[in-house]
Amino acid sequence: MDQSLTQELLVFVLAVFVGFQLISKVPAVLHTPLMSATNAIHGVILIGALVVCATARGPLELTIGAAAVFLGTLNVVGGYVVTDRMLEMFRSKGKAPRP
Repeated sequence: MDQSLTQELLVFVLAVFVGFQLISKVPAVLHTPLMSATNAIHGVILIGALVVCATARGPLELTIGAAAVFLGTLNVVGGYVVTDRMLEMFRSKGKAPRP
């Protein structure tokens, strides 16, 4: 295995571990505001995943990049869905629903 690929996999595994540790320590009350505030960061992550796919030198890197694009897209879309649901709670009951 190429050393740069090994380093990239190590960074990926460490990022997953650190991300899981950080998110698991956030109280449940703060998950929705945290997700809505970090949609821009998820967009940057998605762009980085697209760059990884564009510069892939082999099938393994392309597979990892495609998985990163897929998961990043889920994260961005999920963030907007959760934000929309959160904002629905603050709309008054008498107003017409949003189109």
